[in-house]
Amino acid sequence: MKHLKTILLATALCIGTISFTQAQSKVAHINTTELIQAMPEMKSAQAELETLGKTYQTDIQASITEYQTTVKQYEAEAATKTDEENQKRGLELQEKQQRIQQFQADAQKDLQKKEIDLLGPITEKAKAAILKVARAQGYEYVVDSAQSVVIMSDGKNLLDDVKKELGI
Repeated sequence: MKHLKTILLATALCIGTISFTQAQSKVAHINTTELIQAMPEMKSAQAELETLGKTYQTDIQASITEYQTTVKQYEAEAATKTDEENQKRGLELQEKQQRIQQFQADAQKDLQKKEIDLLGPITEKAKAAILKVARAQGYEYVVDSAQSVVIMSDGKNLLDDVKKELGI
C-alpha cells in the first residue's frame, strides 16, 4: 500500500512537471531594425533612394533658382510695364510657384513609393529568415525588440543566428 502511494505520488509529480513544462512557451527576441540595416540589400536600396532624392532635390533647386531669377527680372522691369502686363506676370509667377510645389509633392510621393518597393522584399526576406531560425530552434514567439519595449531579455537573441542564415 505504501509502495502504491509512492508510485501514485511519483506519477502525479511527473504529470505535473510535464504539464508545467508544456505550458511554458519559448520566447526569443530580435532587433529587426539592426538586422535589416546589416543586410547588403538594404545598403544598395538606401544608395538608390539617396541618388533619386538628390536628383529630385537638384531639379527642385534649379526650378527655385529659375523662379527667383524671373521674380528679380519682373521686379526690375515692373516700372516700365503696364499694370495689365504686371498682373499677367504676377499670375505667371504664381503658376510657376504652384508647379514647383506640385513637383515637390510628386517627388515626395515617388520617393515614398520607391522606398516601399525597395524595402518590401528586404523585410519579407528578413521575416522569412527569422521564422525559419525560430522554428528550427523551437521558439513559439519572437519579440521584435526594436518595435516593443522589452523589459527583460534573458531569452535567446536570434540576431546572430538569423544573420548567419542570411549569410551576413
